[in-house]
Amino acid sequence: MKRVKKLFLLVVAVLLIVPAVQAQKEKYTDLRDAIFSARQLNAGGGPRNVTWIDEGEKYSFIRNNQSVQEIWIRTIKSGKEEKVFTNEDLTFPGTEQPFRYVSFTWTKDYNYLLFQCNFRPIWRYSGNSDYYVYSINDKTLDLVVEQAFSAEISGDGKKLGYGKDGNLFGFVFESGEHIQFTNDAHGKIYNGRFGWAQEEEFGLVQGWSWSNNSRFIAYWQTDETEVPVYQLTDFAGHHPEYIKVPYPKVGDKNPLVKIGVVDTESKKQKWLDIDIEDGYVPRIYWTSRPNTLALMWMNRIQDHMKIYFFDVVTGSKELIMEEKGEGWIDIFDFFAGNLHLIYFPDDIEEFFWLSERDGFAHIYRYDYSGKVLSQVTSGEWEVKGIRAINTDSEKLYYISTEVSPVEQNLFSIDFDGNKKERVTTAAGNHRVNISPDGRYYIDTYSDVTTPSVSFLMRSKGRPVEQLVNNNEVNTYLEDHLYAPRELFSFTTSDGQKLDGYLIKPVGFDPGKRYPMMLDIYGGPGSQTVFNSFGTNGWHQWLAQQGFVVASVNNRGNGGYGAAFEKVVHHQLGKYESNDFVETAKYLASKPWVDGGNMAIRGHSYGGYTSAYTMLTHPGVFKVALVAAPVTDHRYYDCILTERYMGLLDDNEEGYDESAVITHVKNLEGHLFLAHSLMDENVHPQHTFQLVNALNMAGKDFDLKIYPPGAHGIATDLTTYLLLMNQYTDYLIKYLK
Repeated sequence: MKRVKKLFLLVVAVLLIVPAVQAQKEKYTDLRDAIFSARQLNAGGGPRNVTWIDEGEKYSFIRNNQSVQEIWIRTIKSGKEEKVFTNEDLTFPGTEQPFRYVSFTWTKDYNYLLFQCNFRPIWRYSGNSDYYVYSINDKTLDLVVEQAFSAEISGDGKKLGYGKDGNLFGFVFESGEHIQFTNDAHGKIYNGRFGWAQEEEFGLVQGWSWSNNSRFIAYWQTDETEVPVYQLTDFAGHHPEYIKVPYPKVGDKNPLVKIGVVDTESKKQKWLDIDIEDGYVPRIYWTSRPNTLALMWMNRIQDHMKIYFFDVVTGSKELIMEEKGEGWIDIFDFFAGNLHLIYFPDDIEEFFWLSERDGFAHIYRYDYSGKVLSQVTSGEWEVKGIRAINTDSEKLYYISTEVSPVEQNLFSIDFDGNKKERVTTAAGNHRVNISPDGRYYIDTYSDVTTPSVSFLMRSKGRPVEQLVNNNEVNTYLEDHLYAPRELFSFTTSDGQKLDGYLIKPVGFDPGKRYPMMLDIYGGPGSQTVFNSFGTNGWHQWLAQQGFVVASVNNRGNGGYGAAFEKVVHHQLGKYESNDFVETAKYLASKPWVDGGNMAIRGHSYGGYTSAYTMLTHPGVFKVALVAAPVTDHRYYDCILTERYMGLLDDNEEGYDESAVITHVKNLEGHLFLAHSLMDENVHPQHTFQLVNALNMAGKDFDLKIYPPGAHGIATDLTTYLLLMNQYTDYLIKYLK
């Protein structure tokens, strides 16, 4: 009996000590302090700007210290590191201005660096820059071209191709001669670059490509003459100026596109014989066959794809493969960082294509006649992308969700589908940078309880060296309050399993009830829930203020198969909002979640789905924080919208039902709207049309307008902190 009493007293003592220990840890003093804490919660992802060189035996990386930019090369076997460039005491040629660069690329022989400098933006990703060439051996820096749209050194290292003022040019290093390849750009017709919509929705900025033999350049010519123009202004100045953006919305005319090829030796040009049929050419690829270009065509609603091979000398073409999809066909994965889902190795007459034809994204191997040689991978999981192809060993290295939809891992497999091996074996979500032949890779990973670490690894899974540890993060966590993520899963009322994470308040007491915020995005192919360490400073601040924070992988998201993702086809908003409501109700079933005080928050597509959920499921969420929302899909660009919603004439009822504006009469609770007037992506028209509809319905709401700033709304740290404080104050006012 005495032993039981002593044990009881010991347990009581421990329970009293734990809150005391927690209380001794530092709290965030304000939101700014919490936002900046993200730096202490993130150990970093290993070396930056890695380029594998010398057939993967070495890699280059950058080290920056304030204004000093350095480029180093590391030899893997010896571990030796050599600094090959520094901008310390280096000035732009002929000036006293310190040299700074935005990005760089290597020549094929790794003797020269091409620097992009003085970037002046045009659209979200594109702009004009000055390009300089630096000699590793001579330490000389020379200006090659000023304010070019793009520039790239040929594979043989002898020429620089570049686009400027809508035309394509070449520069010969040996002679110093500039050569103009095209001269037909004028008005809204330009070569080697895209309009806003194609750049944004197909992911490419440079609209031209060197051939493998460094002789030809294939390029897009874009004619935006008939594309409607949207005007933006921040109303600054005595007489405000307007920015004009050619922007094709649903049903509008697309830019006219042609594919040209220029012979850089003879200067002759040729147009390829392809009927676009009001569709798109989203990709071109040079194959391993001399003078042969692969051209991808898609119809306007992007559920039909063809691959043609063109002989660019004779102009002859051959249809190699054709695919028709249920819903839409993905040709790149923006959220996974994969610009390509089709792969043409340089030294074999075969290619690999990621298709969902069996219901999940898997690798298919083709020969150059279009014959499927093998389905390389299969199973009820997704391949996210091929990372390396070793043609000598006939082995692929790819990222997949086979272990879990909330974890991405590196696997290897033979071309014929045999000898599959899991390469990354540690628990958690992995970000991998692998050498072209697959022998080495840099692996950065974490899980919900373990901060990020980074290792240089051999492909057989043996570590070469730990590059980044999490010791500093763990030391920080010993002295600072931190609310970790917790993964959860549940099944909706219609039988769909969903994965989510939640963050409980600091000092969590299961006997109390806490308000909850569901932070979402929800767009097709996206994903917010991973088994990874949480570093969001705002979420930590909300946890310290006594909020539960949660997120969910809703239907429409990637990683779970075609049926899960493409159920949203022609009916955006329906299943996303259903899953957000189901998640809220599931969490509200917990005794420590206050189901009467819940909020939903999102930006961009998340702004759309948060507003749509608030209006189509009134009474579930008391607050919606809505930023830069699409409020009627008719107003968004045709490439993305028609991919998911189809043509307006074929789905007018679907467009009506998916519009936020349609449902304004249902508003209950508190709606916070924020938008920038200079948002060239989701135009402020969306918010103002919603504002008008809410006014006409007699509904009250709160509106915050940021005149400058683009799609992210905030223009600097001050305005970002202001916006996040406005969000926080709104949640505290109405939920606490």
